[in-house]
Amino acid sequence: MTQIDSWNSGMNTPLEQEDAEIYNLIQQEKYRQYSGLELIASENFTSQAVMEANGSALTNKYSEGLPGARYYGGNEYIDQIENLCRKRALDAFGLSAEEWGVNVQPYSGSTANFAALTAMIQPQDRIMGLDLPSGGHLTHGYQTAKKKISATSIYFQSMPYQVDMTSGLIDLDRLEENAKLFRPKVLICGASAYPREWDYARFRKIADQHGAYLMSDMAHISGLVAGQEAESPFKYCDVVTTTTHKTLRGPRAGLIFFRKNKDAKVEKGEDLESRVNQAVFPSIQGGPHNNTIAGIAVALKQAASPEFKLYAKQVIANSKALAATLVEKGYKIVTDGSDNHLILWDLRPNKLTGSKVERICDMASITLNKNSVCGDVSAVTPGGVRLGTSALTSRSFKEADFVKVGEFLHRIVQIALTVQAKAGSKLMKDFVAALEGNQDVATLRQEVEAFATSFPFPGFDVKDLKPNH
Repeated sequence: MTQIDSWNSGMNTPLEQEDAEIYNLIQQEKYRQYSGLELIASENFTSQAVMEANGSALTNKYSEGLPGARYYGGNEYIDQIENLCRKRALDAFGLSAEEWGVNVQPYSGSTANFAALTAMIQPQDRIMGLDLPSGGHLTHGYQTAKKKISATSIYFQSMPYQVDMTSGLIDLDRLEENAKLFRPKVLICGASAYPREWDYARFRKIADQHGAYLMSDMAHISGLVAGQEAESPFKYCDVVTTTTHKTLRGPRAGLIFFRKNKDAKVEKGEDLESRVNQAVFPSIQGGPHNNTIAGIAVALKQAASPEFKLYAKQVIANSKALAATLVEKGYKIVTDGSDNHLILWDLRPNKLTGSKVERICDMASITLNKNSVCGDVSAVTPGGVRLGTSALTSRSFKEADFVKVGEFLHRIVQIALTVQAKAGSKLMKDFVAALEGNQDVATLRQEVEAFATSFPFPGFDVKDLKPNH
């Protein structure tokens, strides 16, 4: 064998030897995940098989275009992988290849959404999506009175719909009335912080009144849809987008499903399928990330299994157990519960902000995120936090374990109230200063980490991990 030249000397060196600094930071992140309670609703723990595919030699290959129509040579195996991924995407959601197609190349859910809108409508056409303070997503057209925040509000005219301020449920009657005035070209159903089921039939009715496309962004619930524990949007929608790393438990990427016969009367090349594929590449992206597509394919195979259906069922059972625990302790849960993996906890009755609770949780090895609740005026200091059960369910947590998690969260709030009183003001800087050296937080962290490390962890071996502190 020819000797390796000096300029390639590091090409076959393990990461631990080649870059100890990055290696050690990865090890510390692994331990953080293993030793903490992951409650961020948009996160999950993927499998060893997905990570192997995602970290494979497929990252070396360029493959702009679609299978069988690439701009580069050498794609015979890449084509097989992408075709297999497309087939598995349809299979996982019980879709017919005659009726539905899918593009598996989007780098993320955000790019998938922008590509889908680019395919359906023209710049400055009108869209309606759930308002961010009502639980919607940035990419559904979010803007404030002073600024267009998302590219979807910059390039399209956007009017949000909202939840009812009392019930926390989507106000469908008001949506229908406003749609009659705004006349959207696309109506988007989907959210990043909405704990209840979607009335897709009603959304379809409203969209049809204006000849609008109906698009579902099922990013948060796609794993529950695949597991048949959430209503499927495919019966009613023209386009369905999703991320692949939340309840679907795959790598970080996006998918766009499109109804093939939606624009059957237009010429070939102008149909919805052609427009979606054109929007993804070359309009928005360059070459696909083939390693990620392979990881998606693995995750979709898992999502079609009987075991994944059990996982989806347990995710929801755990969510209901956690919500019930918090309600029993007197806390306000938006909509009084959850139909999915997600719980929106309103802390305003407790005179706390989500930012303060998030800060203490971080110090106690509990990870969640501050989140707007209906009626909030600031996304910087929102009045709630968002909780999710997907990740810990991937660690084999069950209902009784989430009761324990709820008890930890109750203690967090009690600590926060004590610290806030000590701070003497409601300013975050004073709150952080008053937290300095808090022994209750240190004690709780020890208990949380002892509890978390008693559970298995998917994806990598934890036996050689060293504590970070």
